[in-house]
Amino acid sequence: MVYKKRKIKVFRPKQKKESIDVVIGKLKESYEQIDPNAIEKFEDFPLSAPTLKGLKENKFFVPTEIQRESIGYSLRGEDILGAAKTGSGKTLAFLIPVLEILYCNKWNRSEGLAALIITPTRELAYQIFETLRKIGIHHDFSAGLIIGGKDLKFERKRLDQCNIMICTPGRLLQHMDENPLFDCSNMLVLVLDEADRCLDMGFQQTMNNIIENLPPERQTLLFSATQTKSVKDLIRLSLNNPHSISVHEESEHSTPSGLVQSYMVCELHDKMSLLWSFIKNHLHHKVLVFMSSCKQVKYFYEILCKLRPGTSLLALYGTMHQTKRMAVYESFSRKQRSVLFATDIAARGLDFPAVNWVVQLDCPENANEYIHRAGRTARFQKSGESLLVLLPSELAILEQLKNKKIPISEIKVNPNKLTSVQRTLEATLAKDHILKESAQRAFVSYIKSVFLMKDKSVFDVSALDTDSFASSLGLAIPPRVRFLQKWKKAKEAKKKEKDTLAQTVVENLNEKLNKSSDSEISDDEPEPYQSSVKDSYNFHNDDDSDEENDNLFTVKRKDHNIPETEDFEEEVELSTDNLNKKKKKPLTKAAVAKKMIKKQIKPNQKTVFDETGEAVLDKAKTKVSQMAREYENNSDKGGIDIEQAKQMLREEDVYDKQLFREKVKAKHREEKRKAKEEAKRAEMEDASSSDEASVDLSWLPDPDKVYGKQESGDSEDNFDPNDLNSASESEVDDDSSNIHRPPKRKLLTNKNNSNKRRKNEEDLDEPIDTGLSLMEDEELVLKMLDV
Repeated sequence: MVYKKRKIKVFRPKQKKESIDVVIGKLKESYEQIDPNAIEKFEDFPLSAPTLKGLKENKFFVPTEIQRESIGYSLRGEDILGAAKTGSGKTLAFLIPVLEILYCNKWNRSEGLAALIITPTRELAYQIFETLRKIGIHHDFSAGLIIGGKDLKFERKRLDQCNIMICTPGRLLQHMDENPLFDCSNMLVLVLDEADRCLDMGFQQTMNNIIENLPPERQTLLFSATQTKSVKDLIRLSLNNPHSISVHEESEHSTPSGLVQSYMVCELHDKMSLLWSFIKNHLHHKVLVFMSSCKQVKYFYEILCKLRPGTSLLALYGTMHQTKRMAVYESFSRKQRSVLFATDIAARGLDFPAVNWVVQLDCPENANEYIHRAGRTARFQKSGESLLVLLPSELAILEQLKNKKIPISEIKVNPNKLTSVQRTLEATLAKDHILKESAQRAFVSYIKSVFLMKDKSVFDVSALDTDSFASSLGLAIPPRVRFLQKWKKAKEAKKKEKDTLAQTVVENLNEKLNKSSDSEISDDEPEPYQSSVKDSYNFHNDDDSDEENDNLFTVKRKDHNIPETEDFEEEVELSTDNLNKKKKKPLTKAAVAKKMIKKQIKPNQKTVFDETGEAVLDKAKTKVSQMAREYENNSDKGGIDIEQAKQMLREEDVYDKQLFREKVKAKHREEKRKAKEEAKRAEMEDASSSDEASVDLSWLPDPDKVYGKQESGDSEDNFDPNDLNSASESEVDDDSSNIHRPPKRKLLTNKNNSNKRRKNEEDLDEPIDTGLSLMEDEELVLKMLDV
C-alpha cells in the first residue's frame, strides 16, 4: 500500500503595506529634521521610493553641495535663491523637490499644471526635460517640453494634460495668449533656471506678462551661477522671505578649481589665422568656440568646412531650424573629438560631456557671461581649459574679471605655429559668390555687435581696423557699414554743435561783462579808465598807512557787478534757442515741390536746342501762341477765367489746324514718292521682259522630234564620278602650277555635251529621218544659214 505525501501549505500573515497617506505624512514630518551637514547620500534625504529608485538607476548617489543645502528648504515649501559654480548640479537641486512636491500632493494627470520650469534657451530646456525623464521614470506624472520650433497645434491639444511643463518664455506666453486649454490657476511651483538671464532686459517684457498670469500663492525657486540680487527682480517675482543659498560665495575663486584660464592679446585681422592654427594643433580635442553673432558662426563654419582642417566641425546658433539644433546638440554631446562654433545660446546650462577647450574668440559682454561660457568645461570636479582672445582695445575687461575673483593669466602666440590662410580664403570666395555674401554679412554683424555693446570702455567700435579685418575674412573690398557711417556723421555734428554752443555762451558772457564794467566806470570814475594790470593794482609804500593795510598789493576796485547764476542760465537758454532756430529742418517732398513752384520750375520737361543755341519748340506738346503762354504763367493765381481760356483755345486751334495740314501734306508727299519709285521699278521690269520677247523662235522645229526624247541615264542627276575626273583632267592649263577646277554644275553640263557629241558622231554615218521631204529639208537649211 503506497501512501502519497500530502502537501502542507503554510499561511503566513501578509505584511500590511502602509497607505500612501501615511507615507506622505511621515515624509512631511521628517522635512523639518533635515540637517544639511549630516547628509552624505541621497538616501539620507526623506524622499519617496520612486524618486530614490530613479536616482539609483541613473547612478546619482552622492549629492553636491548646492543640492545638500537647498533641497531641505525646497521640500519645506520655502522660496530659494540658489547660486553655485557652473557644473555643480543645480538641475537636480530643483527637479527632486518638484517631484516630491507633486508626490506629496497626490497629483494626477487630470489635475493639470502643477510645476512650471522656465529656461532662457531651447537646448537647456531639452536637457532638463531629458534629466527629468531619467529620474522621474517611476512616477506617474506627465511632463511636456514647450519650446519654439515645435508643432504648435500638437502642443495646444495636449497642454492641459501636462503636470510639469519645461518651457522657454516666448512659447509659454504664446500659449497663455492663444490657447484656451492653458490653465495655471492650480500651479504650485515656479522654477527659473538661469534666473539672471530670464529676468534681464531681453526677456523683461515677456517675463512681466507671464508673471501677471501666474497665481500669487506659489513656491518660487531661482537658480543660476551668477544669481541676481536686484530688489526690483525679487519684487516682480513676489518672493516670500526667500533663502539665499550661495555655497561658493566665500570660496577663493568664482570658477571651478579644475579650470585653467588664460587670455591672449591678438589683432582683429589675425583672429582667423589664430583659430585655424588652434584647430590644426588640437585635432584630437573637443573644442567649443564662442562668437558674438549668428552670421559669424555660419560663415566660419562654412569656410572652415571648405578648408578641411581634419576634424569634425559643427555649428549651433539661434537662426537654425529647431530639428537641426537638436541634432547638433546630441551629435556634439556624443562625439569624443570635435569643434563646435556657437553663439551665447550654448553658454548657459548646457552639459556637454568631456569638453577639453573653451575658446572665446570674441570678448564676452561682461564678467558674468565669461563665467557661463568658461563653465562649459571642467564640470563636476573634472578638468578643462579656457582661452579668452582679446583685442588691444578690450583689455579693460581684465579688471572686471579680477573683481569677480577669476584667476586668469596671459599667454602669447607661438609665431612658428601660426598659419595664415588669407590667400586661400580669397581664392575660395572668388569662386563661390554665396560664400562671399556670407562673409560680408559676418563682417557687418561683428561690427554691429561691438557697436551695440553697453560697456564702451571695453568695446570701442572706432578702434577697429575694418579694412584689415575684411581682408582677413577673404574679402577684397570691405563692405559698406551704413549705420556706422551715420553714427560717425551724427557724432561729428554733435561735437560741432557743442563747440559752437560753448563759443556763443562765452561771447555773450564777455559782452555782458564788458557792458557792466563800462557802466560802473562811467558812474564811479570820471577820468578815463586804462585797463592794465598796473592801473588795477598799485604798490603800497606809504608809511602813514593803517596797520590793516600791510599787504603787498591793494585792490583799487572791490565791488564788481558780476552777473548772477540765474542770468547766466538765461543766457545759455537763449543761446541754445538761437542755435536750435538756426538748425536746418529736413526737406520733405512737399517742401521741395513748393520751392519748385515758386521758382516756376516745371518737372519732367525736356528742352531741345538747335545749333545756334535756341530752344526748339515741340508744337504738339507746348503752347505756341503768346496768349497761351501768358495764361500758363498766370495759372498760379488760382481759379479759371473761362472767357480768357476760350480765347486761348481759339488761338491754339489755329496753330493746331496748321500743324495738321502740314502733317497731311507730308503724308501725301510720301505717298507720291513711293508711287514714283514703284512706277520706275515696273518700267525696268517691262523693258527686260520686252528684250527677251523681241527674238521670235517659234519657227524652230521641236527638238524632241529632231533628236528624240532623252533617256533617264542622260539626266543630270545620274552621272559617273570618273567622267568628272576625266573632264577636270582635260581642262588642265599648260602651266601645271595653276589648275583650273570648274564648279560641279559646269562639269555636269560638260559631261552631257560630250555625250551628245559622241552620239551625234555615231549617228553621222546613218541618214537622219526628219519626217520632212527633201525640198523642205533644203529650205530649212537655207533659213538656218541665213540666220
